[in-house]
Amino acid sequence: MQVDSNEFVILGITTEGKAFRPSDWAERLAGVMSSFGGGRRGYSPYCFPITSNNIKSVVVNAKLKEIEPMAYGFLLNFARDNELQVRHGRDHPRDGTDASPD
Repeated sequence: MQVDSNEFVILGITTEGKAFRPSDWAERLAGVMSSFGGGRRGYSPYCFPITSNNIKSVVVNAKLKEIEPMAYGFLLNFARDNELQVRHGRDHPRDGTDASPD
């Protein structure tokens, strides 16, 4: 899969339209990509969970492909292997209503 926009979203909905389980999958997946520092855990600015329209999802910044190609490939393979829907970009720009880190 080639991504043309600056980010893509892995939706917590399978290609068959079913909710992906477990319910905290997005936080777990983003946690794998999280950074640690100063005793605090935080999500990476390149991969973080959001909830939009009650659908758990993970936003992936396409810059990750340049910074860490293996991590980028891991995320795409995760989506493919679990038959999750992937879309380019978010429906709306980040306005503080998403459950993403600041």
